[in-house]
Amino acid sequence: MDVLNTIQKLREELNLHNYNYYVLDNPTISDYEFDIKLKELQDLENKHPEFFDPNSPTQRVGGTITKNFQTVPHTHRMYSLDNSYSKEDLQDWETRIQKVLGNVDLQYTCELKYDGASISITYENGKLLRAVTRGDGFQGDDVTNNIKTIRSIPLQLKGDNYPDKFDIRGEIILPFAGFEKMNQELIEIGETPYSNPRNTASGSLKLQDSSEVAKRPLECLLYFVTGEKLSFTSQFDGLESARKWGFKVPKEAKLTNSLQEVFEFIDYWDVHRHDLPYETDGVVVKVNSIQYQEELGYTAKSPRWAIAYKFKSEQVATRLESISYQVGRTGAITPVANLEPVQLAGTIVKRASLHNADQIEKLDIRIDDTVFVEKGGEIIPKIIAVDLTKRPENSVPTVYISHCPECQTELVRNEGEANHYCPNFYGCPPQIIGRIQHFISRKAMDIEGLGGETVALLYNNHLVQNYADLYELTVEQILPLERMAQKSAENLVNGVKKSTAIPFESVLYALGIRYVGETVAKKLAKHYKNIEALSRATLVDLVLVDEIGERIAQSVVDFFENEENKIIINRLKEYGVQLEIVEKVNLNATNILEGKIFVVSGVFTQFSRDELKNAIEDNGGKVGSSISSKTDFVVAGDNMGPAKLEKANKLNIPIISETDFMQMLTVN
Repeated sequence: MDVLNTIQKLREELNLHNYNYYVLDNPTISDYEFDIKLKELQDLENKHPEFFDPNSPTQRVGGTITKNFQTVPHTHRMYSLDNSYSKEDLQDWETRIQKVLGNVDLQYTCELKYDGASISITYENGKLLRAVTRGDGFQGDDVTNNIKTIRSIPLQLKGDNYPDKFDIRGEIILPFAGFEKMNQELIEIGETPYSNPRNTASGSLKLQDSSEVAKRPLECLLYFVTGEKLSFTSQFDGLESARKWGFKVPKEAKLTNSLQEVFEFIDYWDVHRHDLPYETDGVVVKVNSIQYQEELGYTAKSPRWAIAYKFKSEQVATRLESISYQVGRTGAITPVANLEPVQLAGTIVKRASLHNADQIEKLDIRIDDTVFVEKGGEIIPKIIAVDLTKRPENSVPTVYISHCPECQTELVRNEGEANHYCPNFYGCPPQIIGRIQHFISRKAMDIEGLGGETVALLYNNHLVQNYADLYELTVEQILPLERMAQKSAENLVNGVKKSTAIPFESVLYALGIRYVGETVAKKLAKHYKNIEALSRATLVDLVLVDEIGERIAQSVVDFFENEENKIIINRLKEYGVQLEIVEKVNLNATNILEGKIFVVSGVFTQFSRDELKNAIEDNGGKVGSSISSKTDFVVAGDNMGPAKLEKANKLNIPIISETDFMQMLTVN
């Protein structure tokens, strides 16, 4: 027992020194003394493996090898933020908020928007349980072993007033000083330096050897706590609580009492952001009250209660060397500017999007022009103007291509659309390859062992002509291909077989029907239940489905009328691909609320808002985001939003309590 006490005391002491050094920037012990104590702990743990603790400070040195990062669903979805680029955008945002809440007094929490890799870390009983990347917002990669090597992330929380289990979101960043040091070391050994801190931080999370991650000076800045039974009622108090628990929460965050104070915060940091040790590209503004956050809710992609203000983009001038044309999986042609390489916002820019023929004509962009390039709210840089004073005398106007650069088919341009298209949908190589690449992608069939380059390799070697062909591939066919060994060939074939378990809504998205994205695929799958019913739907039937417009409906009809698509779908069915919804059995589910629309508002005592919404849907009802004449009931808790209360009374919509709601479910 004396050995265990010694181990525990050393762990506590080393955790405290880590906190002082990496969170408070106030070391109270030399690096040498720290290393001596860490070595002492390592020796004791090696001699007494029965006292192993995955959250011991010794685990920060890494060494775990992760060949395949497991995909893990987020307990609470990770949303993206809407962007704004002017103070007028923020005023419009506040107007929308007040319309929902009813002109209440609002406070805002302002935080700097750090440019790194998003992470969600789960803690249980004060110990780090799991760390998951953003992924698609619904699920991400488990990178726990790599995250544990980052010293500013606590393995054991301080104090004892934290929730039993919660998620905390943050940004993995690489400070400028650490980034420059890494690059200098690469240059000294003749290697190519990294392009920018953000991509380097993001790439570090997916390194297979966690000991390599431990060598990188990564940090984690935390900004949002989510979970059940939280002890605080505002965003700012949440940040303060997280700081007390031992997290590195940026001190720049500020509580403001008006939009004018938000503007002052933005103006200050637009100038002083260059003094920070990290990359930051804007300010995140959040409604401070968690109750108001819940009232405002979410759109399909973003919280209504938060918005990102992006600082004005950096611009540089460079020469346009040439224009190339890319063909997408839908046949859309995208012109791309090939530029004389130039440094912009921390990266070397060689290419920029030209969008379409109208944009080229509008800017009168020509080869050898000096152009102004901007990298604003978009990942891909864009050309915003031409310096006409530097245009060469022999310059000639750009003539947009008339035929597909890949298959030479004459391009078409539909009325009302900006892009030109190659109509050779089933014969143009980039379209075929693009559709298969889309089919195997993570948000679609998520086929392990198969990447975009391998798809192109399979197509170019005449092994696949469409995504159904993937299910007939054999190890013997794949082995002769370049860079293919026995194990990788087996992984590919096994990955394809495992994809037959992917649910119908993802399969429907994977089919690549034009205009049918993830959200539309989920709605169609839920409405029609199986591929046969969907394939028989008429244009009128489809338009009647919630949120399905005529353009989407016509695209779906066209897809299922095509004979080649019919053959492919029949083949997928034969291979066992899920082409119908497999209903989950819920013993408590009924249809007692069928046809009824509920809006949930306020704070509840017996249930969480999510539990109430799930109960509504499990019993056949529908949850509405806002009150309208179609709303049948409002389930109201304490502190119901005044705007919703006023609207419900005005429309004479019954307002019921959570107890009333539960009684509805027990009525025979």
